[in-house]
This record gives sequence, C-alpha cells and structure tokens, in this order.
Amino acid sequence: MSKNFFLLIFLLSLLIIPFQPAHAQDISGPIYIVQPGDSLSSIAARFSVSLADLMSANDIADANQLDAGQQLVIPGLEGITGILNTEVINFGDSFRSLMRRTQVPPSLFKKMNHVVSPSEFYVGVSMIVPAQDSSQNLTTRLSPTKGESLLELAVKQNTDVWTLTHYNNLQGSWDVLPGDTLFVSGGNETQNTSGLPAAFVSAEIRDLPVKQGGTGVIKVQTIPGVKLGGLLVDHALHFFPNEDGTQIALQGVHALLEPGIYPLRLDATLPDGSTQSYEQSILIVSGNYPDDPLLYVDPATIDPASTEPEQQQLIQITTPSNPTKFWDGQFISPAIAYPESALFTSRYGNRRTYVGQGTELQIQGFHTGLDYGGGTGLPITAPAAGQIVFAGFLTVRGNATIIDHGWGVYSGFWHQSEIQVQVGQMVQQDEIIGLVGGTGRVTGPHLHWELWVNGIQADPLDWLIQAYP
Repeated sequence: MSKNFFLLIFLLSLLIIPFQPAHAQDISGPIYIVQPGDSLSSIAARFSVSLADLMSANDIADANQLDAGQQLVIPGLEGITGILNTEVINFGDSFRSLMRRTQVPPSLFKKMNHVVSPSEFYVGVSMIVPAQDSSQNLTTRLSPTKGESLLELAVKQNTDVWTLTHYNNLQGSWDVLPGDTLFVSGGNETQNTSGLPAAFVSAEIRDLPVKQGGTGVIKVQTIPGVKLGGLLVDHALHFFPNEDGTQIALQGVHALLEPGIYPLRLDATLPDGSTQSYEQSILIVSGNYPDDPLLYVDPATIDPASTEPEQQQLIQITTPSNPTKFWDGQFISPAIAYPESALFTSRYGNRRTYVGQGTELQIQGFHTGLDYGGGTGLPITAPAAGQIVFAGFLTVRGNATIIDHGWGVYSGFWHQSEIQVQVGQMVQQDEIIGLVGGTGRVTGPHLHWELWVNGIQADPLDWLIQAYP
C-alpha cells in the first residue's frame, strides 16, 4: 500500500477519536467556598489532598489564583456531595448532635476535619460541615424528660418511633436518655437546632474564638420562666434580660490566662424547680501581646504589702453586678476632648516587668488598660454613662475614679491630677470626670483607662471598636 493510503487512514482516525487534553479531567466532588485567609496549599492540607490534584480538579494553573468566595471542587472525598460549609463551633454543637442534624456519617466528618475523638469538639473551633443534597431538613429539636418514653415523645411531635430512631441513629426505642437531644424534620425552619437541652431555645457566643483579654458575650433564649446561671473558665456568669427577649451575660477573660481549652457551662432553673445544664469546652486563643521595656518605678508601688490590699479593694468594688444597664450603644474614648494628644502610649495586655528604683525588687505582670498620651490638666471624660462608685487616692493608681456602667461592667481612671466627681454621682457619656495627671505608679503624666467585666480586666479597645452586648 502507498504511503498516501496510510496517511489518509491516520487523518480519518483523528476525526473519529477526539483529542483529549491532559488537563481537562472529569473530576467531580463536593464544593468548598474559599474563606478570607485561605490559600490553595492550606485548603489542600486541610482536606488531605495534593496541591496538584486540587489545582487539576479546578483547572487552576497558578497557585496564587484564589479569591474569597470562589468555589473549589475537592477531589478524593467519595460519598460527599453539595457545599462544604465552614462553621465555627458554637455553644451547644456537640459531635453527636451535629451528626444527627446533618445526617453526615461520622467517618466522613472525621475524615474531612481530622477529628480523632469527639472530645476535640469544642466552642471556637472551625469545622467543615457538608450540606448534603440528599439530607433531610431536620429543623425540630426534641429532648425527652425524665420518665418520658420515645413513643410518648413521638406522639407529642406527631411522628413515629421508627422515624426518631432512624434519624437519630438509635438502636431502638429504648436507646434514649432524659435530656438527650434528638432531631426530626418539620417544624419551624428558623429554629436554632443546636444540641442544647429543651429549656434552651438557642445559645450563642459572639466573636469566636475568644481571646485572652477579650469579652465573652453569651446570649441565650430560653422557654418562658427560666432563670439562668453558668460558668466561663472559673467565673460565675450573671445573666440580664435583653430588649429582644434573650438573656445576656458578659465575661472578661484574663490577659494572662494560658491559651487552651476551658469549661463553659449554662444552668437553667425551670419554673417547676427542675434544672437542666449543658457544659462544653471553649477554646481561648492568644491575644499576641508584646513585651514592654523595663519600667523603673518607686519601690513602694510594687511592694506586695501595698499592691495586694489595693488589688483586693478594687476586686471588692468591681464584683457587684448591677442589674441596671446605664450605657447605651458604643463606648467612646475618655480622651476624646483632646484628640490631638490622645495617641496610645501603651496598649492593654502588654507584658511588663516593673523594677524598684535602687532595689532588686521586680514584679512581672501585664498592662491592665489603655494609656493615652497627654499632659497634666487635660480633661478626662466618661466613655459611657454610669454611677461613680469610687473617687479617691490609691498608692499604685494615684488619684482614681471608678464608674459602674451596670451589668458588671466598670471603668477605672488612674493617675489623675484632680478628681471632679463624687461617689454616688450619676455621669453621662462625654461628661468631664477629672484631669490627667502623674500620681501613683507612673513614669510621667498620662491617662490610664481600664475596663472590668464581671471581675476581670478586659481590653477597652474592643469596646471602642464595637458595641456591647
């Protein structure tokens, strides 16, 4: 046969068998929506896939080609479909309740999130939760009371035992405990479907994860007539009624608290005197506070014989939780009257070492508030409305004023040259309360403002950036 004949056969084969470029692979899988701060390499590591496979599945040629909100196909996750949602675990989300609510097999959830044990499931941790296309919309939460059978619970919900057993992965009608959280389809689709006991309609912690020096905001909605208490780290929570019908607790987190996992508990006392409690671990992260230079001060101001009684006096003053909330909206700077001189000279949380001049005495600690620049005699104004509960001289803090803003929130103003208010006086936001000075433990005149939230000094800057609660 001639060469022309073989050439003709080859050309005809190209028309019959279409050319397949190597990069156009037919790969499908669940979709992950890129979050701010994500990179292709971090996403690949999170899902235990290679960077090359991730780029190939999404036809990406440049590893830097990534935008927040972009949808990426994640290869290698067989059995998972739909959108992979990124959720920060909030209070009430347990491993078991999340598995029941989403109907995601535990093995798949552990594979996506590298979870070894359900004990790793704590408030403030970011988890990947697939919204499976075939999953039921489980929007109704049930919690059997003591002595209540699964059959009685099913009848009350207008469903059947088999449905409750199936959706909640129970072994049988006997496999349910009082207070356990079960899910079933139907009901109010806007209802919070966390794993909390039935006394709690919803509960959430704002601004997760909570940092050292931060203010925890715990917002809870309960069924009518419930009184709330609880614990965060080692401090009892005090709840107050909010305008929207919820109850709010505010709690400062100590700047020197080691980052890690700590207890968070809610206690509900029902009108009949019975109680329901729920406890979960919460992640406290580092505030990333820097070290200040050594500070040389009068030895008397770091002598424990002086500092400890003064500290106990402050704790006693700032411990009561006034049920009246005096402030409204966002706090403002107490140095707002002289903004040209109001630069921060030291921020809250900075690690400090105080050295007694002419001695070997050293005390380590942290800066408990915000320092503003400015000379003697400049006006200090109230950052928010409240009542004066202290106005006098303290060895370490010099001329000092403390305002009770209500709900366990207090402002302290140290080192003043002159105090211009009296105990018991009500003050409004932006009202002058004193003058900047250099009394007490200082290296020069300045305004020091610190904020106490339920017995703990918290970062005042947070309260200038956003409104609480």
